[in-house]
Amino acid sequence: MAHHGHHELPELPYDYDALEPHISEQVVRWHHDTHHQGYVDGLNSAEETLAENRESGDYSGSAAAIRSVTHNGSGHYLHHLFWENMSPDGGGEPTGELRDRIEEDFGSYEAWKGEFKAAASAAGGWSLLVYDPVDKKLRNLVVDKHDQGALWGAHPILALDVWEHSYYHGYGPARGEFIDAFFEVVDWSHVADEYAKTTSNHE
Repeated sequence: MAHHGHHELPELPYDYDALEPHISEQVVRWHHDTHHQGYVDGLNSAEETLAENRESGDYSGSAAAIRSVTHNGSGHYLHHLFWENMSPDGGGEPTGELRDRIEEDFGSYEAWKGEFKAAASAAGGWSLLVYDPVDKKLRNLVVDKHDQGALWGAHPILALDVWEHSYYHGYGPARGEFIDAFFEVVDWSHVADEYAKTTSNHE
């Protein structure tokens, strides 16, 4: 029988206070230990419900559980990427192949960043830089919740969480200041690794 309910909260790749002053220890602690844990728990619970329904043959609650898998699973996966996308040694700008590709697909790094920030300002959840393997290009996506606005097959390589729990304690309603602060801690080497892994599978 397939395993279900086995998802676990990943440990942060740095200390809770490592992203200060840009993102406070308190925000990281709440965001990781409470919010991200909640998506992991929700995903496990939904998968257990689906497995029980398959065994009993009663599927009356299955559609709702599938929606829960989509919501909580996307929340879990995107948060995992979000934590890995940041580093106390982050900041600066991308280099190498990723930089070349951003310039090719968006015209310039500045044009990409302007568009990404616009997506982050409008999103009800996430701003994502993704690789689209169908069109073989990078795209920015505006994602509401965790899963509304996704593009089938696209692989996120940079995720910025703009749910209020990610910034309100530190920045209040000034989302734009938080978006700017995010760029001070982006780990472009990790984004480049994600890009290389994705394109090696699809190009």
